[in-house]
Amino acid sequence: MKIKTENPETIEQVKKRLSRIEGQLRGVQRMIDEDRDCRDVLQQLIAIRSAVQAASLNFMQDVASDCLMNQSAQEAPETQRAMMVDLIRMLGKVS
Repeated sequence: MKIKTENPETIEQVKKRLSRIEGQLRGVQRMIDEDRDCRDVLQQLIAIRSAVQAASLNFMQDVASDCLMNQSAQEAPETQRAMMVDLIRMLGKVS
């Protein structure tokens, strides 16, 4: 059982978000090096966490839609159920 997405738009969106998050992380590292106010650093860390969560949910939504709607018609009911359980378990970790 393979859970993945082949939607190029979703892949591109996630890659763009991850690039922005990477920039935010570098910015926080600079803030720490510059001994910036801890509240400012914390605010940026919270923003990064939210951005990662949003990217994860967006990706999972597409995976769920792609996997469960398109690919699972070819899968046995037990396999479909296992995919659904895995996806729900992963979503629980994201939130």
